Amino acid sequence: MDILQAIILGFVEGLTEFLPVSSTGHMIVVSQWLGLPQDSVNKAFEVIIQLAAILAVVAKYRDKFTPRHFELWKKLVLAFIPVGAVGFLFYKQIKAMFSVEVVAVMFIVGGIVFIVIERLYKEEAAHVTDVEQLTYRQALWIGVAQVFSLIPGTSRAGATIVGGLLVGLNRTASAEFSFLLALPVMAAASGYDLLKHHREFNDSNLLHLGIGFAVAFAVAYITMKLFISFLSRFTFVSFGVYRIAFGLLLLLLYR
Repeated sequence: MDILQAIILGFVEGLTEFLPVSSTGHMIVVSQWLGLPQDSVNKAFEVIIQLAAILAVVAKYRDKFTPRHFELWKKLVLAFIPVGAVGFLFYKQIKAMFSVEVVAVMFIVGGIVFIVIERLYKEEAAHVTDVEQLTYRQALWIGVAQVFSLIPGTSRAGATIVGGLLVGLNRTASAEFSFLLALPVMAAASGYDLLKHHREFNDSNLLHLGIGFAVAFAVAYITMKLFISFLSRFTFVSFGVYRIAFGLLLLLLYR
């Protein structure tokens, strides 16, 4: 991996991690486009740039890390439990589902779901406009929805945002809860991968790791801010259309 490749992958990770478009699917396509094999060194790089995205959430919502928001974090832990349990119990089966075809199909399915949800969405029925107003019941149902993100190509952000919309959150609150819920989910997944690939972190690739980390952090932080601004004026329909188009492109390219 050279420096340009590190910048591109960091940019893609930061841009797609918190949007409902599946960062995994995009990282696969871009890695193949760059001619990068899915070896242990590149897997280690992906772990580092995911950690950068986690820290971007911490930086963006640093005001939430106080005792005053303890109730919110209890709800986030509750929402994490379903995906944590299913992911732990069925880790091998989930890995076995991974293929470009599955990713492509789930891109299309997710796109259709977003378009349908937007057709049914009623602004006046979205009673929760701030993540602090979320109930434990709503948090649990969002956590259940997040389980679907274990299917490659579904998108963790997409699953949790749809879950939020279905239980009465407005678009902005759904997105912000999704950002915060990424912390326990990605910390657990990245922590596990970090243990598996820690031997790959050596002096020869520290420069690339550092550049990728910095790019992913900056892009993820900016993307979250722009995404919230976007949702104050627009719907998720454009993401649904994009997902369908990207899924069809994957099927054409890798069939």
